[in-house]
Amino acid sequence: MSSPNFIDYVKFNSRSGNGGAGCMHFHREKFIEKGGPDGGDGGRGGHVILKGNAQLWTLLHLKYRKHIIAQSGKSGEGQNMTGAAGRDEIVEVPLGTIAKRFETEEVLGEITEDGQEFILGRGGRGGKGNAFFATPTNQAPQHAQPGEPGTDDWVVLELRLLADVGLVGFPNAGKSTLLSVVSAAKPKIADYAFTTLTPNLGVVPYRDEKSFVMADIPGIIEGAAEGKGLGIRFLKHIERNSLLLFLVPADAKDIKTEFEILLNELKKYNPELLDKKRLLAISKSDMLDDELKAEIKKDLPKNIPTIFISSITNQGIAELKDLIWKELH
Repeated sequence: MSSPNFIDYVKFNSRSGNGGAGCMHFHREKFIEKGGPDGGDGGRGGHVILKGNAQLWTLLHLKYRKHIIAQSGKSGEGQNMTGAAGRDEIVEVPLGTIAKRFETEEVLGEITEDGQEFILGRGGRGGKGNAFFATPTNQAPQHAQPGEPGTDDWVVLELRLLADVGLVGFPNAGKSTLLSVVSAAKPKIADYAFTTLTPNLGVVPYRDEKSFVMADIPGIIEGAAEGKGLGIRFLKHIERNSLLLFLVPADAKDIKTEFEILLNELKKYNPELLDKKRLLAISKSDMLDDELKAEIKKDLPKNIPTIFISSITNQGIAELKDLIWKELH
């Protein structure tokens, strides 16, 4: 589930509809010259609504929509006829989308479930017709309300991928290869850094028809939190993962140091990321014999479950799935 068109940030003008005006009207028909007030209320303006769609995973469809405008309500009419409500503008977004007001970065809401809706911009209320204002002491009111104006805001949508497991590692650590082995995802794989330029999602089948979602986050480098390499562009996607699976290749110069650098970059970006459950997998372990594994184990952190794997030979893959499932549940 990868695409060069992966878009995780869009900005647009959201305008909800104005409320329709109330009607100032008096009942007139043959033999009734001075009927009472019968002006109807105006219809409400249309809302701008965000709706979750589990089939979407990018904001690409909104990239070129700079204005999203709901319909205004219709004015009321005589004979107590209420104006029609304006048509709502429903904007479908992937799960994990956060809406913010552009100028203040105030969070307006977020979508985390399929079919979930929230009103991004509420339509204006329709004005009351003169029939509403009739009283025993004022039986012929000569006024009606205008409709309320709708909202007009510049809004930012940010997508943060929802996944059970996030793969964290330096470029060329074997994250894409692992994802391609355990799921049906087809990420680009090559023997050079930054092969992955967009996040990839894959559904990993487990026993008894169970499954979990794994995300391959583009490679982090030292200094990523300050904007080096691909910078913090993709670090935000890690915030929504339940479990972080750190991948360090067996041929790394210093596995423990590499792991600590990765951990430090997450800490600098958002210290709360260190509260997430963590696993450490030593990838490309088919090049190691038992003696080398025993030597490496001595230097590995003691407070985190560790496993040796090889995506090429499937070494440790079944055990890794078991370990992930245990940590998730």
